[in-house]
Order: sequence, then C-alpha cells, then structure tokens
Amino acid sequence: MENEGTRRRQLYGLLGDLPPRRRPIRVEKVWEREEQDYILEKLTLDINGFEPVPAYFARPYGEAERRATVLYNHAHGGDYDLGKDELVKGRGVLQQPFYDRLLTQMGYNALCIDHWAFGERKGRRESEIFKEMLWKGRVMWGMMVYDSLRAVDYLCTRTDVDKTRLATLGLSMGSTMAWWLAALDPRIKACIDICCLTDFDALIEANGLDGHGIYYYVPRLLRHFSTAQINALIAPRPHLSLAGNLDTLTPPPGLDRLDGEIGQAYRDVGAPEAWKLVREDVGHEETVSMRSEIVAFLKRWL
Repeated sequence: MENEGTRRRQLYGLLGDLPPRRRPIRVEKVWEREEQDYILEKLTLDINGFEPVPAYFARPYGEAERRATVLYNHAHGGDYDLGKDELVKGRGVLQQPFYDRLLTQMGYNALCIDHWAFGERKGRRESEIFKEMLWKGRVMWGMMVYDSLRAVDYLCTRTDVDKTRLATLGLSMGSTMAWWLAALDPRIKACIDICCLTDFDALIEANGLDGHGIYYYVPRLLRHFSTAQINALIAPRPHLSLAGNLDTLTPPPGLDRLDGEIGQAYRDVGAPEAWKLVREDVGHEETVSMRSEIVAFLKRWL
C-alpha cells in the first residue's frame, strides 16, 4: 500500500500548476477593532503571487498567548458578495451565534479568507476564472486549496497561534475545503465538515453534478481518488462530518458508502472513535443539534 506522503503528493499533483509553496508571505493589517466579544483584524495576505487575499482574523480579548485556531472556510451558495464576511455575518442556513463569536467565546482564534471570485475578490465570474486557469494549466479548485494551505502557513507564523492545535471547519463549499485541506495538510489536527461530504460516484448516479459550481471539478481526479480515499488521508486525526439525508449535494447512498469506508480507514489505524458521521432528516443546513455536536467535538479534540 502506498504511504500517506506519496498519496498526498499525488493528490496535490492533480491540482494543476500551483505557485511555489516557499514564496514569502507578506501581510498588511488594514485595521483592527474591538467587537463586543473579541478583537477583529482585517488583513490583506500576499500568498499566491497573483492577487491579494483579504482575510479576517478574530481573537479573544486578553493577553496575547498561543491559542488553538480554526481556519473557517466560507460557503458558495451563489453569494459572491459574502465571502469571508460569512465568519462575522453568518448566512441563512447557519445557526447563531455566528462562528466569529462562537469560536472566540470558546477561547479560539479564527481566520477566514476570501476565496477566488468571492468577497473582495469578486468581479470576474467564476466560470471566467475557471476557463482562463484551465487554459494556463491551472485548476480553480487547486488554486483555492493552495490559498487555504498558505493560510495555514500564515497562521504558523503568528505568535498568538498554537500551531499544534489547528482545526478547519466549513459548510457547503467550505465543508469540501475542510476535508481537502485536512487530507493534504497534517498540521490540521481536527476537521469538521458540514453538509458537503459528497461521494463522487453517488453524485454521478443521482444526476447531481450541476449542484456544485464549476470550481469543484478537478481533471482526472476520479482516475486516482474516490471521496473516501481522500478522506482516509485525514485518519487518525479527528474528523466530524454532519449531513442532511434530504440534501441533494450528498446523496444518501453515498453517505452510507462513505461512513463504511472512512470508518474502516479509522479502524485500520486504531482510531475508530476519531471518526463520526452525524445524519439528520434535513436538507443543506446546520441544525441546532449539529451545532451541539460541533461544540462538543471542538471541546474534546482541540
């Protein structure tokens, strides 16, 4: 069996022509302000060599100390204006309090970046970005994952971040980002994905490919990886997945298959308790009980 390092390199290699990982990270703090429950920094990150990456960094009040930190990944939902503002403003399918307040109240830092075509990076259509990148040997999802990996690089430079206690979390597109990022980067110690652990074969069988944006599709991926095989690279690190049985983006037969195969990967490495799939009879949304699962998971594992 190929080792995890080889498989991670193979997965990363499918993401197109990516910039060097060793290029310097430059950061500009645009402003810092005191919110009711925490301090919020607005940042501009120079991490990919193509365009600046606006970000929010939320941290609890108190003396500077190294804290556990969550990289929060925003969703898609066709809302190109929202982007990183999802961290502080939420969206209709998320519970309250929003994750800026929840995470800082729990004593964690949180970082959220604008991804390509979203927030302050909007302007060109997603399809235009995808097509130009494809012509030039790049893959839009690859460039999005690259920015997330570099966001982790940035977190590891901060003196108020405990780089041994990093987690990632997101809903929908942010869910997919969470499990890809955790699979590719062992520095992520815990992964939470909400409503987008999609089995690729089940999605095809359900005629559901158009449910995901064009950004989602990686050339030749299915020749080499299934969804379960990507997620197996997270084991034995803790992974909580939350899904709706009525969500067309995660067909139930695929969830059945993923729970079995990912669960087996965790049993194979002696960590069956570190994998959990929670399913409810809802659609594409975070429920009150899902939020409770997330809080309990973070308290246990981060």
